[in-house]
Amino acid sequence: MNEPVRNTIPPAVTIRDVEQAAVRIAGRVRRTPMLRAGPVRTHSAAAGLWFKLENLQVTGSFKARGACNAMAALDPAELARGVVTASGGNHGLAVAYAAGAARVPATVYVPASVPLAKREKLAAWGATVIEAGAVWDDAYATASAHATADGSRPIHPFADPAVIAGQGTLALEALDDVPGIDTMLVAIGGGGLISGVAIAARARRPGLRVVGVEPVGAATLHDSLAAGQPVVLDRIATEAGTLAPRSTDALNFGIVQALVDRVVLVTDAEMREAARWLWFEHGVATELAGAASVAAVLTGRYVARPGEVVCAVICGSGVDGF
Repeated sequence: MNEPVRNTIPPAVTIRDVEQAAVRIAGRVRRTPMLRAGPVRTHSAAAGLWFKLENLQVTGSFKARGACNAMAALDPAELARGVVTASGGNHGLAVAYAAGAARVPATVYVPASVPLAKREKLAAWGATVIEAGAVWDDAYATASAHATADGSRPIHPFADPAVIAGQGTLALEALDDVPGIDTMLVAIGGGGLISGVAIAARARRPGLRVVGVEPVGAATLHDSLAAGQPVVLDRIATEAGTLAPRSTDALNFGIVQALVDRVVLVTDAEMREAARWLWFEHGVATELAGAASVAAVLTGRYVARPGEVVCAVICGSGVDGF
């Protein structure tokens, strides 16, 4: 695939915002470790990979970064009205965690595809959990109506500038620990994580490449980039529910179009094989979505150049990948 035409970074989120987020969320989230792959019995091409282990993050995914930053940015009057969001699971858990720490009520709308285990975990973190619709987009429409009706503050899982800035903090950590990273592989749902990573990583290391990974059955950004504008998918056909919105937002699309080198696609079966490889070779337990970045390497959808330092973001924990 040819290199994309670089556009100006949308001014809504800058490296300064990411750096401020890192200060704001310090002590509220974990600084997750970097792990180098190898030695390995199989898939020797992946032996030199670095993993950013966000599966070890509080609540089980990188989402705690963005949710904590967004919550910390709210004024007391907004907090008093409570917060509401829609989630495939991980963002909801992060919002529930951040809201609990701030002692404000949180309502999380989830699509029917969200596993019972995640619903139970959401409730255990103190959120009110309500099912709405078949896919994330349905749940978000209901959450938006809820916010309009009672004045709750919505926290968007990927199109909120504060959320994007919070997610970008993991790239700052990764580059502090391994300054020579040449490429970061990042799973894409709506685009919040890859937006934040791209802004932070390319500001700190301008020549660094950022490559997105999506499921074949939810190629939201892949198809949007091909069309030159955000598109709405006709259907979702993936078990990786946290990577499955039917559309992205103009904010995320603009950042991805400007700063992401390309987006590759992997199947659910390939993500599952990567999750099993991570567990049996490295003892890393990840959900299906969390293995997407590694699946890109194991399948050859991304082939590292000789001597290239590649970091795969392991974005979430779980056992559904097995």
